[in-house]
Amino acid sequence: MSAQALQWFKSTYSGDEGGQCLEVALVPGAVHIRDSKEAPSPDRTLCVSAVTWDAFTSALK
Repeated sequence: MSAQALQWFKSTYSGDEGGQCLEVALVPGAVHIRDSKEAPSPDRTLCVSAVTWDAFTSALK
């Protein structure tokens, strides 16, 4: 699946002024991650398993 075909979104905590934001796209069993400041490109994304993403976000809480 290409990076453009994914449904990307930012956290509701992200403001409109830019800054350091990540965008994520959820697909069954995986999460794609990219820097919101970078131009969309498949080679500038990271894809992790849903289990890894859950562990990461749980550690942030």
